[in-house]
This record gives sequence, C-alpha cells and structure tokens, in this order.
Amino acid sequence: MLRTHTCGDLTINDLNKEVTLTGWVQKSRDLGGMTFIDMRDRYGITQLTFNSDDNAELRAQARELGREFVIRVTGKVIERSNKNLKISTGEVEIKVSNLELLNAAKLPPFLIEDETDGGDDLRLKYRYLDLRRNPVRNNLVLRHKMAQEVRKYLDGLDFIEVETPVLIKSTPEGARDFVVPSRMNPGEFYALPQSPQTFKQLLMVSGFDRYFQIVKCFRDEDLRADRQPEFTQIDCEMAFIEQEDILNVFEGLIRQLFKNVKGVDIPEVPRMQYADAMRLYGSDKPDTRFDMQFVELTSIVQGQGFPVFDAAELVIGINAKGCAEYTRKQLDELTDFIKRPQIGATGLIYLRHGADGSLKSSVDKFYSEEELKKWSAAFNSQPGDLILVMAGHKDKVRKQLSELRLEMGNRLGLRDKNVFAPLWVLDFPLLEWDEDSQRYHAMHHPFTSPKPEDIAMLDTNPGEVRANAYDMVVNGTEIGGGSIRIHDRDLQSLMFKHLGFSVEEAQKQFGFLLDAFEYGAPPHGGIAFGFDRLVSIFAGLDSIRDVIAFPKNNSGRDVMIDSPSTIADEQLKELKIKTTV
Repeated sequence: MLRTHTCGDLTINDLNKEVTLTGWVQKSRDLGGMTFIDMRDRYGITQLTFNSDDNAELRAQARELGREFVIRVTGKVIERSNKNLKISTGEVEIKVSNLELLNAAKLPPFLIEDETDGGDDLRLKYRYLDLRRNPVRNNLVLRHKMAQEVRKYLDGLDFIEVETPVLIKSTPEGARDFVVPSRMNPGEFYALPQSPQTFKQLLMVSGFDRYFQIVKCFRDEDLRADRQPEFTQIDCEMAFIEQEDILNVFEGLIRQLFKNVKGVDIPEVPRMQYADAMRLYGSDKPDTRFDMQFVELTSIVQGQGFPVFDAAELVIGINAKGCAEYTRKQLDELTDFIKRPQIGATGLIYLRHGADGSLKSSVDKFYSEEELKKWSAAFNSQPGDLILVMAGHKDKVRKQLSELRLEMGNRLGLRDKNVFAPLWVLDFPLLEWDEDSQRYHAMHHPFTSPKPEDIAMLDTNPGEVRANAYDMVVNGTEIGGGSIRIHDRDLQSLMFKHLGFSVEEAQKQFGFLLDAFEYGAPPHGGIAFGFDRLVSIFAGLDSIRDVIAFPKNNSGRDVMIDSPSTIADEQLKELKIKTTV
C-alpha cells in the first residue's frame, strides 16, 4: 500500500507516530510562515502542516498544490493547537517531512464540498467529481450497508441468492421493454427484464423454496424523481407459504434494516385494506405520519341549491387543524395549487371554525349556520380548525384531495423525514379497466392470484375481484409490492383469457411457465422492494438519483458518457437493421 493510514484514522492516541497518507487536496491556506492543507480521502480529512522554519523548500512545494491535486505525504502526528472537534481527526495534524505529487488536477467545475455551487446538470456531467462530496459518498456507503444487512437477514432464513438472465423475452404486459437486437438471430430481439418475475417462479417449481436477488431491472418509461430507466430491486420468492408468512418475513426485514442501519425501532407494521386506503386517503400509498383523513359530506350538503355539490358524485373534505386564520392569500394559493394541470381540480370550498366558535364558509349564500354545524360535526372540528372541501367524480376527486392533503402536511410540517410510518396495504383489485384499449389489465401482473372466494366473479364482475396482493408503504412512498402467485395451469390460463389473450397468444408468450405448472408447481408467493427508493427514504432524500452511483437525467440520458448514442453503420448492418433518413 502507498499509505499506512487513511485520512480518517488518526486520533490523539497516535501522537508522535510516523505515518504516510494519500489523498486529494481539499483546500490550503497560508498563515505567516505556515501553510496548512486539508487532505481528503473517502474516510475523512486530516490537516497537514508545513513550516518555513523547518523546511522552506518543502513549504514552497506545498504552496504550489491546487484543489484536487493527488498527493502522498509522510510525517509525524502532532497535536493541533486549534482543535476541530467536529471531525474525528480534529485533535491532530501531520507535520510533513516528505511530499510527493502523484497527479495534478485541473480546477474543478464546481466546489467539491458538502454545500456545492454546482447545479444538477453540471454535477451529473462530472459525476466522478460529485462522488467525492461527502453527502453523495455517504449515500452510497448507506446503500452498501443496507445491501449487506439484507443479505445477512435473508441468508439467516435460508434464502439462496440466484442470478437470473438479463437477456430475456419481450412480453406485452406492463411497462415498455428495452429491446436488444440479436445479431445471430436477425429480426429477433431480446428484452431487458422489468423484473425476474417468471424466473423466480420457475425457481420455486425447481425446488429452490427461498430465493432472493439484489437485481438490476429496466423499464422504458417516462422519468420522475423516483424513477430511473434502470433500477435495483430486492427480489424475493418463497414456496409452501401463505400471505401471512410473506408479511411476517419481510416485515422482519424492514424492521431489521431500520434497527441496524438507522437505529430506529419500528413497532408492528399496521395493515390497511386497499379500499380503506382509497376511502380515507385517496391513495393506495397513504402517508400515515399524520392524520387528516377524508370525511364524506355528500348526503349532508346536497339538496341545498349549491349546483357544484348537487351535481357531484362525491363531496369530500379534510380538517386542517389550527388553520382557521389562513388569510385570503393563503387560501388562494391552495386553490391555485389544486387547479394546476397535474391535479386538475376546478375549485376549493372552505369552512372556518373561528376561535370564538363561529362558523363561516365560502358558500354561506347556500348554507345556514345550522347546516354548517352539520359540516362541523362530521369533521369533529374545534375552534381554530379549517375545513377544506372538494367535489366531483368520486375517483378523480379523491386523488385531487389526496394531493391537497399532502400539500397541507408539508405546509404544517407534518411530514418529518426523521419519522417513519411503514404500512401494509392489502387486497388490491386484481384487474383495472383501461379506457384506451377497452379491456382489463392486471393491476400488478398476470401471475397474481385472485382471492379464492372471488374467483367465481371473474366471469360475472371482474372489476370487483380482489388480488392476493400486498404493498409496503413508508411515508407515502411504495417501497415494495408482491403477491401470492397462481401455481395452477388452468387458473393461469383463465387469467390470461380475462386479460384478452387468445389461447395461442398465451402459449406463445408464456407457454414455458404454463408447461412448468404441469410438473408439480408448489404454492408460492413473493415480494420485490425498490432498493433505490428504500435507500433514498433512509437518506432523507426525495429523489433516488443521489443514491445511485451513475444515474440518468430526467430525459433518460447519461450526460457524463453521452448515452444513448448512435452506432456505426457497420454495426447496424451486422444486426440487419435498416436505417432511415
């Protein structure tokens, strides 16, 4: 090794040791006849000192060093006169006797410091420099620790880590596939896996009753803060189990991660039916760090001559406690918020419950004080509360009010990133209707088992069939989802039929799985956690980008290596792909 210690090792217990360190110049400063350099590696920072009285030539050499120069120094550990107790090495410094320049550096395009002056695009272009900053590096260290903890927990329960193929077959269900042309099979294409779903089910058929993999997956879909074209899953499957077994095993995983990585004790994770989540929060991934549940007002407010309410399928609201003194400007801001195209609401009704007990609404013209008292009773409002009400089509207005609820949670400081509220959401619909294609699609995927008691409704009322499916939500973010799988060929064929597959199409796309089910497939189920999302929650970040070493931007581009890019005509010819002008 070129060093005896790292820049985070040395303490007051190492006084008078002769040491050799390597690293990067963080910053330097001259004070009289002394030069001080902060030297950094991924373990920490150590201060170096050069004194003209001891070695003027060495100090002159040190004064020539710029930011991010790579150096190697040898010297004696001495006690600092001006200690910095904010860092582990802050009681000592190195009195340098030898300095070696390993590599010079250009001036970085942004400051390599915790609080940098580099914007997102610039930092992505020079990601290798951004990774030198403590916040980004710490996120990757956190990611590493979480991966190790996952492996330790699952290995302790006899799970086996198995790698599954990356070049697979494209299927029509789910998000868009990334496709890869095959040179040896002209005109045919591989797909990159959106998940290892069918392979892990085949492993269960093979007798590997407990499988996991920390695996890269790919989806060619529009990007946002919690999406990347390539992402990582903690992918798991178990055989000879029921839903309760899955919930218990993987609740244990989440609790161990919080305990051993964050030092947070998570109590038993509560459970909520999908129907209740939609009714009370308007979301299948509710943020339960705060209350503010929905209250339905339809039967109370209709028939009083207010056309907006009378024409609505659903009138619903939330109680923003302590907000009765909101100004007209603040209320207008909330109205503008819900009218944004992303939300699409047309207006907002409010009722103030004044500190003096008075009730005043934005629709007093239509509702008497006696009627407003019914509103207040429904919300159990107290003096100082503000009731916010919306109306419209039931599914649409619930989603709109959900966005307003989260906005109020932000404004009131109720979404503390240091508070964690995990939740199981259970019994999702098996199918959802798609207006564009005029047919049902699987809400999760085609291999999810329906509730046994609901199977008969597949022919009569498919939209009401519940799935043996479950999601884990933390702080309003879905971090994992799974289901008990179909393991019977006849039931799987029936499922394909209701998804619009002909017998021939089902056999062509998934014949390998249907055939496998005829060779003794055990009952099985599993779950996959979005590893990037999980790490970002532990790191207190809204975006997954800073927990990925080399992420793409919002256009799906890697601006550092300039990818995707065109390829040479010769390569296209080899692949039998014709170019168009």
